Amino acid sequence: MKYLVLIGGGHAHVQVLAALAASPMPGVSVTLVSPYARQIYSGMLPGWIAGHYAIDQCAIRIDLLARRAGVGFVLASAVALNLAARTVLCSNGETCAFDLISIDCGPSVDLSNIPGATEHAIPIRPIEQFVAAWPALLEQARQSTGGFRVAIAGDGAAGTELAFALQARFASENLHQASVSLIGSHDAPLAGFPGALRRKALTLLSREGIHCIPQCRVLAALPGALRLSDGRRFAADASLIVTGAAAPAWPADSGLATDAGGFIQVSRTLQSRSHPFVFAAGDIAAYADPRPKSGVFAVRAGPPLAGNLRAALAGQALQPWVPQPHALYLISTGKRYALASRASLTASGHWVWRWKDWIDRRFMRRFEVRQA
Repeated sequence: MKYLVLIGGGHAHVQVLAALAASPMPGVSVTLVSPYARQIYSGMLPGWIAGHYAIDQCAIRIDLLARRAGVGFVLASAVALNLAARTVLCSNGETCAFDLISIDCGPSVDLSNIPGATEHAIPIRPIEQFVAAWPALLEQARQSTGGFRVAIAGDGAAGTELAFALQARFASENLHQASVSLIGSHDAPLAGFPGALRRKALTLLSREGIHCIPQCRVLAALPGALRLSDGRRFAADASLIVTGAAAPAWPADSGLATDAGGFIQVSRTLQSRSHPFVFAAGDIAAYADPRPKSGVFAVRAGPPLAGNLRAALAGQALQPWVPQPHALYLISTGKRYALASRASLTASGHWVWRWKDWIDRRFMRRFEVRQA
């Protein structure tokens, strides 16, 4: 018997589970370790905030997916990895032995450079923690009599989508005194995207009444405010942090080769550069061909990861994976309108939102498992 342990239920690992359900591996015992029984699909999270979806429509039940695949499920986080003994210690005290291990546990928001953020702000990741915090935040907005001010730190795609989603939800509930501000260190949101798309986003943000604060960093989170790099004390009833990703400490602590941020360095076969019996994909991985921390690449890494895990356990040759040079990005803007970008090409419209909705729902249907 060989032992495969999967750490985390990210976008790549759900496809590994689906592959195992479709074609089991005789003589291999597989265990999934995850702190959550479901995975919230990040591509649909803004739609849930805006009110377009119920949370169950955005969730993949990885516990049921594991059961269908004949995979053991441990409801816990990984906290330590012993590479010499080939064991992983879980937060519930359980130890899992492995011959091969695959890691797709996803990052958290990097709060290390924002003093007070842990006490006075809400990070967007882990997503389950944000999902748990959202009802109270929305109720605060409903109960507010003097206006409810939300500040979002981070003007990338995630922060911009979040700003649109919040504003759309407030508008749908007639919370017209609520306001959303988007704070970022760039000259305008969506840095790195084509100029046409950025200009369109700016027009829409202005039209929706979302206040953009460019070329500004959040230096500290305070009770009811953020301290900004331009010297301002920016008042906010809720502060949401959507800045850079942070890796957990235990991969680097174990002796795995990691980059400066603690993300696991992998080769084109998705194997650790220092320990080939360790695989990694998704945001926790630092790919041989660097790519942004995006679910787009995590989803694409799933099938090659599943194939190489199977090949490694069978003693067969592994296949290299080269991420696509240009990903398709679909950015929702709250009111069933979306922006699209691939390389230098851009598009926008209600039809783009319907396209995104179709892609998202089709992806989720692949992992539907009905409870008995």
